[in-house]
Amino acid sequence: MKKLIHSLTKTRETLPLLAASCIFLSMIEYIIPKPIIFMRYGIANIPIMISLKIFSPGMTMVLVLLKIIGQGIITGTIFSYIFLFSLSGSLASGLAMIFIYRICKDKISMIGVSVTGAFASNIIQLTVAKYLIFGKAAIIMGPAIILIGTITSVIVGVFAQLFILKSQWLKTKLSDSKGQYA
Repeated sequence: MKKLIHSLTKTRETLPLLAASCIFLSMIEYIIPKPIIFMRYGIANIPIMISLKIFSPGMTMVLVLLKIIGQGIITGTIFSYIFLFSLSGSLASGLAMIFIYRICKDKISMIGVSVTGAFASNIIQLTVAKYLIFGKAAIIMGPAIILIGTITSVIVGVFAQLFILKSQWLKTKLSDSKGQYA
């Protein structure tokens, strides 16, 4: 029981920090010019990739949902089609990153996790774009979105990997929790 209480306390401290980091990075990402209007570079996924190391899959998905809702509220897109792109892409990305990380934990770097998440996000968003807005013309955007998504996801993965390797804060969290909070 004492271990469970300690675990919940640590989660209660860390989840809001990582959620705020997602939203902060999302705002930075929001002001960076984009080659395609609804495209995102994915830097707000760095805290989500970090959470893979310390949270259960369920808590990581809670973080993904907090990121999506926070982005939607702050950017004013929560009641728009752009929110649907964010929702579908982030859910697909979060699930794909959790899946690949759990299956290949010791065999994959955060670069691979990031590329997997970006690919899932891009495919789902292109599918949503096809059925919601662009019809068959969405296929024309596909190669550019997947290429840009792959390049940016490698860069995001490098940053996440460097943070994980060098962060004293994360090392403390991992040693306190033995790798899992909740």
